[in-house]
Amino acid sequence: MSTTYRVAVRALCDFTAREGDLDHRFTPAPSAREGIEGHSLVTSRRGAGYIAELPLSGAFEGLVVTGRADGFDPVANRLEEIKTHRGSLERMAANQRALHWAQVKVYGALLCAERSLEQITLTLVYLDIASGKETLLSQDASAAELQAFFASQCRRFLSWAKQEADHRQRRNAGLQTLRFPHAAFRPGQRELAEDVYKAASTGRCLLAQAPTGIGKTLGTLFPMLLAMPRQQLDRIAFLTMKTPGRRLALDALATLRASQSDEAQPLRVLELVARDKACEYPDRACHGESCPLAAGFYDRLPAARQAAVEEGWLDREALREVALAHNVCPYYFGQELARWADMIVGDVNHWFDSHALLHGLAQANDWRTGVLVDEAHNLVERARGMYSAELDQQRFNRIRRTSPKALAGPLGRLARQWQNVVKDAELENEGGQGKPAYRLLTALPDKLVAAAQQVGSAITDYLGEHPEQTSLELQELLFEALAFCRLAERFGEHSLCDITRHGRGRAVLGLRNLIPADFLSARFNAAHSVVLFSATLNPAHYYRDLLGLPENTPWREVVSPFSARQLEVRIRSDISTRFRDREASIEPMVATMAQQYQRKPGHYLAFFSSFAYLEAALNHFREAHPGVPVFSQTRGMPEAAREAFLARFTPGGKGIGFAVLGGAFAEGIDLPGDRLIGAFIATLGLPPFNDFNEALKARLNARFGKGDDYTYRIPGMIKVVQAAGRVIRSPEDEGVVVLMDDRFAQASVRSLLPSWWSLGNPNP
Repeated sequence: MSTTYRVAVRALCDFTAREGDLDHRFTPAPSAREGIEGHSLVTSRRGAGYIAELPLSGAFEGLVVTGRADGFDPVANRLEEIKTHRGSLERMAANQRALHWAQVKVYGALLCAERSLEQITLTLVYLDIASGKETLLSQDASAAELQAFFASQCRRFLSWAKQEADHRQRRNAGLQTLRFPHAAFRPGQRELAEDVYKAASTGRCLLAQAPTGIGKTLGTLFPMLLAMPRQQLDRIAFLTMKTPGRRLALDALATLRASQSDEAQPLRVLELVARDKACEYPDRACHGESCPLAAGFYDRLPAARQAAVEEGWLDREALREVALAHNVCPYYFGQELARWADMIVGDVNHWFDSHALLHGLAQANDWRTGVLVDEAHNLVERARGMYSAELDQQRFNRIRRTSPKALAGPLGRLARQWQNVVKDAELENEGGQGKPAYRLLTALPDKLVAAAQQVGSAITDYLGEHPEQTSLELQELLFEALAFCRLAERFGEHSLCDITRHGRGRAVLGLRNLIPADFLSARFNAAHSVVLFSATLNPAHYYRDLLGLPENTPWREVVSPFSARQLEVRIRSDISTRFRDREASIEPMVATMAQQYQRKPGHYLAFFSSFAYLEAALNHFREAHPGVPVFSQTRGMPEAAREAFLARFTPGGKGIGFAVLGGAFAEGIDLPGDRLIGAFIATLGLPPFNDFNEALKARLNARFGKGDDYTYRIPGMIKVVQAAGRVIRSPEDEGVVVLMDDRFAQASVRSLLPSWWSLGNPNP
């Protein structure tokens, strides 16, 4: 091979040593944190001369193989590969064990070559993370045997390595000459692109507030791709909050692709979709005895993988087509191809979640990664959700009634602990249908957590021994229990524990993350550069603090292409939407909306803080102004109904749509031109005043000294600005926003509104 190609030991063995069925019955595997702690536990038990995390490397015909062996005992001449697990080892599939042996053999070959050893003892150390018990499997091997094995693995990988080295060379050459696909940048777009390029070039993170209409997607993708060869980036990830964001990214990449010469085409693009969206057999379990696309998965993977990289463009539809042509699961096929794609488009959980695929691959393969996060104002709440978990007593009781007898013992123990927690919280006679009772717990219920851990281990063992009795509900309970227990192990000041009782046998125990920074800071440090962009990223300190961004992260505001003359902003300072004033506020709000509609008929959106508030205003409006067309968002609105709601906003149409602030129609929708000419916002969007938010306020105040701002005012105003942003979508649009609350006149609130708005003097 003319050029050197580097590969990690794990990646090499994943490529060469896996065979047979896709089978996850021996999982879920312990978390990354549990794995790290398990490795530390094992190495701490070894003697004084023991070497942990031993770096090793070797070469074969232009292929450089690198990695870190888990541990080496020079006295015993024993090399160890440590694997953490749950449940009985007897359930481990033979192909999994073969992969582990392949890894330790490659490490053994590298170690023998480096230290001139003639032979060595290879040991697989399996640590049960529940009991702390080690199971050791050992074999002696000569250096010659190991070198022969190493050579055989390398030869199997060499042709692929040559292909990948050539691909990277062509990719980088093409990106060196990448051209912007349009004749000129939009106003503000060049400034955004320059800031992103600087962040990528200096290896820093960036907070970029950029208004709608400047082409943020292309304005971030283009400079990051331009920086890719210059900064030797291995992968770029474009991460979104919702499916439409993925579509926008793919459209922008397609535009870039179409505008370049043939020499600049080698970029491999992969769209990752959720498991429930990609699964072809949702009623089947993920193993070869149940799903035909799991049977022989790894045997068919090489041909499918080759076909996929030749295709290059792998959005959801193309990926599925290649997968089914080779009879492999589209979802897990996409997970495999994430190792070989240049540009990955997917959800934010692929980098920021505790089991994030891309972050895990980047760490294992030492990738230099550029990360772009769209609609980043949502990341605080999304990350809180990623690091929160619940146990549902009602669902647990339902599963318990139909569960196998073999699980009766651990399920019974968990049921008793549920009762104890409810009793200790003094909720036995509290809560009912529609009137839940809520308590913050001062400490974790350790006995319940231990019982949940036992349930997880018992279900894991049972499903391994009785795969034919696998049920979706039993799997869901398993995942729920394990997720809860893993977060319980990391419980600290960044989270709280609460219980909500809806009636007898209907309690929910929650672990709620409050400060995502404690989990996310490592994710920002693991990337070469992370660019967070949105139309609402103000104030910067809110995101720096809560997300855990590096201290040197700059904040940039792209000058809006819109002018104040395009958007009339009025503040009704004589109206209060505080809870005590709700009833009195409805009549003047309805009058304001009707007056504006009569002044300029067209399509408007009116946003309220709750469905109850919305319904009261809607009923009053219908009675007072029957001639004005109105339509409304409803509770639990299905997708078809949401689409019908948006379809009402036709060019030249008229009517007022009533919606909830922060809901489906308050952000992420595009109604340009006269499809929407105004918005009425009847709230500051403040989260409700309750025990949880007051506990959040206290915790944020203790950490940052800004409890009220970080809990109430800033999150509320983000929703307001997002909703108002639906009105002006292009430089040609004109419209009006009416802010109906006296608090909008306060300086502290006005400072959180877009700088290009002309607010003037608040008026009744």
